[in-house]
Amino acid sequence: MVLIDVSYEEGATETYALPMMRTGQMQADEPEPGVLTIRENGGNAIRMRNALADEEFLSSLFEAVQMNLVLPGVEGQIRASSTAALRMLDVSPQAIRNPKPIKGEQSNSSIAYGDRAILKVLRRIEPGVNPDLEVGLFLTEKAHFPHTPPVAGFLEYEGKRGSMTLGTLQGFVVNQGDAWRYTSGELAKFYDQCERSSETQALSALGGYFDNVRQVGRRTAELHRALASDSSTPEFTPEPYTEAFQSELEQNCREATKHVFNLLRRQMSKVPPEYRTAAQELASREGDVLKRFRTMLARPVRGMRTRIHGDYHLGQVLYTGSDFVIIDFEGEPARPIAERRIKRSPLQDVAGMLRSFQYAAFAPLLAAVGDNAQVFRNDAEHAQWAHTWEGLASESFLAAYFETSGNASYLPPTVQERELVLRLQLLEKSVYELGYELDNRPSWVGIPLEGIRSLLFAGG
Repeated sequence: MVLIDVSYEEGATETYALPMMRTGQMQADEPEPGVLTIRENGGNAIRMRNALADEEFLSSLFEAVQMNLVLPGVEGQIRASSTAALRMLDVSPQAIRNPKPIKGEQSNSSIAYGDRAILKVLRRIEPGVNPDLEVGLFLTEKAHFPHTPPVAGFLEYEGKRGSMTLGTLQGFVVNQGDAWRYTSGELAKFYDQCERSSETQALSALGGYFDNVRQVGRRTAELHRALASDSSTPEFTPEPYTEAFQSELEQNCREATKHVFNLLRRQMSKVPPEYRTAAQELASREGDVLKRFRTMLARPVRGMRTRIHGDYHLGQVLYTGSDFVIIDFEGEPARPIAERRIKRSPLQDVAGMLRSFQYAAFAPLLAAVGDNAQVFRNDAEHAQWAHTWEGLASESFLAAYFETSGNASYLPPTVQERELVLRLQLLEKSVYELGYELDNRPSWVGIPLEGIRSLLFAGG
């Protein structure tokens, strides 16, 4: 396990964990694709390649967790640990001997052991327990929450820098894809039906989908109740809002807004022509956004702060065909672990899902998304269909969420206060999305632009 520190001209140094294995003697100094040459202190050269492509190595990782091995290294050690859930998974020897790397774009690497277990190996690591492991263990062993994969084991590096999570072994969830893919397929049918008949007929054909959206709302509320269920564990004990926390939150929102709006003004030429006028108008209203944050946080926020998912959207929910399972509690990987572990309002997760509904509704107007999605004209008629669908999906989710939450102590006690906190979280999320799209996907800036503009025109 090679740890590589990467330094940048701007920003903090990052550490990456590379599982490597020897690949024969050094023959020449010529570089070879996929092979890393490491020179030891004595000058000897060692040729290494990616160990995650080797079945024997992947099998040994599972076996290390099974046997709770401690593996000594040059600078520290790797500790493999199992939980009681590992026995419940009943992974066969055949599955352990034939691991399969899971393909696809991920910030980490995942390996499946049959249809019973999956090992997520982290790429970027840092001191402290990774929230995906911490929250997963809590939900598995203390809250006994059944709608997330159980944590069966984990790998940690222990060295001079402290303990760092290297990987998490979880139960494998047999599924039909994530809720984003499922939603994209249903939206393609909806838009196609709108083209063939009418919006009303198209919506009536989506009744089953909105039933499932309500189920996602229920599972989300059950997750939040589980995360707030233990007052004996300091890391998960709900805490009230404080003046200091609200002041820091407002300052963070101010700094993020100023950064994103400066970015918007600098990169206006990257904004697609059809959104240029809206972008220019929004760029002139930075003061209104800052005032909105200040107004929302001017009075004490009632309700409690708890541990939350932290990066909640349709892609973090697996569709089994009859129910939904919530995955990936790592939070936003770009943020430091300490920041991801801060307790926040559960309505931040709710806002993340509502923003995901808007993305799902409008993405087909911008580009093909998934296997079943289509590309549509970005005109007023198609935009109206998207708005209608988004509104019904959001209403269905929120109704089920608040019905299941009941009078949970972490929620503000009145409807007006809940709406205020939810708008705060939606505005914070939309500003973040605008910065992300400007940096990574300028053709999609129309979605967060619309999100911010609608919140500015809304009351409160």
